[in-house]
Amino acid sequence: MVSLTFHGGVNEIGGSKILLEDKDTRIFLDFGQSFDFGQDYFTGWLAARGRNGLGDYFEFDLLPKIEGLYSQEQLEGTEMDHCEPEIDAIFLSHAHFDHMAHISFVDERIPVHCGEATLRFIKAQETSGLSKFGEHDYRTFKTGDKIGVGSLELEPIHVDHSIPGAYGYVIHTSEGAVVYTGDLRMHDPMASMTQEFIRKAKESKPVAMITEGTRMAPEEKRRNYSEQQVCDICDKIVSGTDKLVVMTHYGRDIDRFMTFYNLCKKTGKKFVILPKIAHLLKELHNDKNLKMPDPLKDDNLLVYFKRKKVYYKWEKEFMPKKVDADYVHENQGDILMYLNFYQFGELIDIRPARGSHFIHSMSEPFSEEDIEDEVMHRWLDHFGFEFHQAHASGHASKEELVEMIKEIGPKRIFPVHTEHPEMFRERFSNAEMVEKGKRYGLE
Repeated sequence: MVSLTFHGGVNEIGGSKILLEDKDTRIFLDFGQSFDFGQDYFTGWLAARGRNGLGDYFEFDLLPKIEGLYSQEQLEGTEMDHCEPEIDAIFLSHAHFDHMAHISFVDERIPVHCGEATLRFIKAQETSGLSKFGEHDYRTFKTGDKIGVGSLELEPIHVDHSIPGAYGYVIHTSEGAVVYTGDLRMHDPMASMTQEFIRKAKESKPVAMITEGTRMAPEEKRRNYSEQQVCDICDKIVSGTDKLVVMTHYGRDIDRFMTFYNLCKKTGKKFVILPKIAHLLKELHNDKNLKMPDPLKDDNLLVYFKRKKVYYKWEKEFMPKKVDADYVHENQGDILMYLNFYQFGELIDIRPARGSHFIHSMSEPFSEEDIEDEVMHRWLDHFGFEFHQAHASGHASKEELVEMIKEIGPKRIFPVHTEHPEMFRERFSNAEMVEKGKRYGLE
């Protein structure tokens, strides 16, 4: 019997962990960390103890207790014995943490399949000290490949998302095709990739479809810009001022980075980025398909170093492009600067002129009670910034999701990565109300 068990991404956005079983073959589709992972039990200095491996997480049922999944090191100190792997493979859809972060707990002998760009992101994050995922058996693929694992054959098909190297899957099982969307969108530069995925999914005549539903909500509270609209909005800001422009965006949103990079080239401003962004660019520059600038050679790029006594080896590579707070202060009208919320302390040293501009090129807060958002605005008000919001979502809209499902025509629909699965049921009688940990047979 072919079955699906959802160990994450149920009634929440993020944390996707989907176990697919066919005869003796068992694979996971994604193995991510939810955005609120552990917050019911851990906060601030009260954190899960790293020395205790998975013990603290098992105590509160934060991770599934599955034999043959986790590494020996992570199981030390728990009641679960380590054994030979009983999972045949993990297939990642893309390199966002909510889809792949928990591979850090997985037995290194279990193959991890992903796109080449995803592997580049993983390696860049590890070498910059951002995260550690373990020494896995990574196996890369591209659209058009067919990967056999036991009784399964998987076809990865590229989709457009807010990070390069995102894929959906058509999985051929002994009882028909299962389609998994991963995360996708249809309103931006590479929408044709998502359309190709939809065509392939439709041709497979799926018995089941696992679909994301991030923006399936009763009311769309956020602005729905395209990347071109973001570019147009920000062009007016950058071109129309002789003061400092500071912006922030998700560090791995390469489409957004290129939007601002091209604005700098157009306006003659220098793009000042942080060392971790430079390190990621250097890694992605080696991928010829992405056509990213080389941060070590590109005259449009400078790298901001904050004052500290010791720099990591990977940071020192970018010293030839180094600028500091004094440089930014003295050249405010000639600079567009990337600065994330957690680096706001640098504004004290930079001393921006009042009337400077801050572009928040990320999602709006979920609620008006977002404490981090309140703190951000206090800082911006203190320094006299003019605030701008300009962001294009990485996810399909509610209407686009509905049309996609109608076009593909699956026999059964399993909504994940959504806070409103009931809205799928309102539109599709064959939509399942997924329960965490419940096994769904497909026969």
